[in-house]
Amino acid sequence: MAVSYNGLWKLLIDKNMKKMDLVEKIGISSSTLAKMSKGETVSMTIMEKICEELNCDFGDIINYERKGDGQDGV
Repeated sequence: MAVSYNGLWKLLIDKNMKKMDLVEKIGISSSTLAKMSKGETVSMTIMEKICEELNCDFGDIINYERKGDGQDGV
């Protein structure tokens, strides 16, 4: 599975927040943030905390990206 948190990074920029500000405000570890920076999945609990803090929805911060040759597999 390939996920992108580009929406989250853009939202942080729009809100003039640094990644470490988010870490401190919602109480997640820096290793969780590192996982997100590498496009790895994190728990729904973490996602909920982020959405609560930033007043947004899941779709605003995470996106699923298909890997492959561009065909839909049909």
